[in-house]
Amino acid sequence: MPDLCPCGSGSSPGTCCLPLLHGERSATTPAELMRSRYTAYVLHDSDHVWRTWHPRTRPEHLDVRDGPAWSGLTIHRTTGGGPDDQSGTVEFTATWSGPEGVGHLHETSRFARRAGRWFYVDGDVDEG
Repeated sequence: MPDLCPCGSGSSPGTCCLPLLHGERSATTPAELMRSRYTAYVLHDSDHVWRTWHPRTRPEHLDVRDGPAWSGLTIHRTTGGGPDDQSGTVEFTATWSGPEGVGHLHETSRFARRAGRWFYVDGDVDEG
């Protein structure tokens, strides 16, 4: 395990994303959930990604073990997601490398609060 959390927060994994991945606590904001989901992709933790995907939009099965090697996360902007909000968005760029080279994913993700917990709903990917 790296000294710093893969999500780029600058914190240790044990005080940042790992408690969320281990189910010890839930994310308090969409941005925190986004960071934990990114870390789950880095660590190939399909269970956390699936558990935090809204039941209405998540796939029946999910396996992130064969994905690219994720190498960085930058959160550009968030909207909503406050203590009284039921929805929020997170615009981010995630970089990766794989057999085809290096690339990035730029997405604006939508999140919804359900039964007091934040869930990833879906997102708009910028193909540009």
